[in-house]
This record gives sequence, C-alpha cells and structure tokens, in this order.
Amino acid sequence: MKNFSGNVLFLDRSDINTDEIIPAKYLTENSKQALRPYLLEDIKLEGFNATRDVEGKNVIITRANFGCGSSREHAPWAIEVNNIHLVIAESFARIFRQNMFNCGMMAVELPVRTIDGIFKDFAHRETYLETDLEKSVFIITADGQHAKIPFLISNFDRALIMTGGWVDYADSKY
Repeated sequence: MKNFSGNVLFLDRSDINTDEIIPAKYLTENSKQALRPYLLEDIKLEGFNATRDVEGKNVIITRANFGCGSSREHAPWAIEVNNIHLVIAESFARIFRQNMFNCGMMAVELPVRTIDGIFKDFAHRETYLETDLEKSVFIITADGQHAKIPFLISNFDRALIMTGGWVDYADSKY
C-alpha cells in the first residue's frame, strides 16, 4: 500500500486539466518514470513554479473538477512517480478519479466549505497532512495548528488502495 501522508502542495484553482497535469507532448515516453520532471509543467497558476514547488510534496489539495480534459492514465502516473499518492479536491473528472484508484492512489472529494477552510487556514504555510485510513480522517498540521477532517471512500475504492490498485486487486480476486 502506498503512503497517503506528507507535505501538501496547494493548487488554488478549479478545472486543472490533464494537459496541465502532464503535457501531451510527453505521452510518448516509454516509462512512467520518464514523466516525473514534467508534472504540472504547463499549469497556469500565479506564483506557481513546478520545478520549485512540486519537489518534496506528497499530497495535492485543490479545487473543483481536477483532472478534467483527456481521459489519459498518464496524468495519475505523472502524479504517482512524483511520490504524490493523494489528491483532495471539491470534485474530480470521473475518469481521472477512477484512474487514481485503479493505480492504488486516492482521489478524495471534500465539501466546498471544507476545502475553503483548509485553504484559508493552511495554504500559505508549510503544511503536513496525515491520513488515518482506518478511521477515515485527515489530520492537517501547520505551525502548531491542527485540523481533523473526516472523509468517505467506498469499500471498493478502499479495497483498490489496500491491494495497490486494480491489477493487484484483480489478481487477488480472479
């Protein structure tokens, strides 16, 4: 099972599409690892620099409709090879969300009000998020401030992440 805790990368924008997550010009790469340096290379977000801001981050917190656009597995793969295994958003494009779970990663939706509060309280600070999968709660910490945020995922999605993704799940069941 992957690690779902770590330092947080805040992307304060809705409708971040798969071309911004991993530009199409890199889709011919021969391995997932080859995608690593190009994650979020083309995103338009004031003050954001992918080269500087992605390194050392393990969790993304963002706004609505994350992963919209082309339905390519390369977007979750580029996230995964950068050691980011959890994306939290108001909502996800359906296929992107399922591709995350199929790869053994988590794409968790939280209410708009909760996401707004997280951005207000934590976005401009060095923030760490711990995932307690057993209790279905995130513990967010920055500068001595803490927040516990419950989350829900389906039993099937939980099974996918516990086994490492769809291929390992299918191997264990069929």
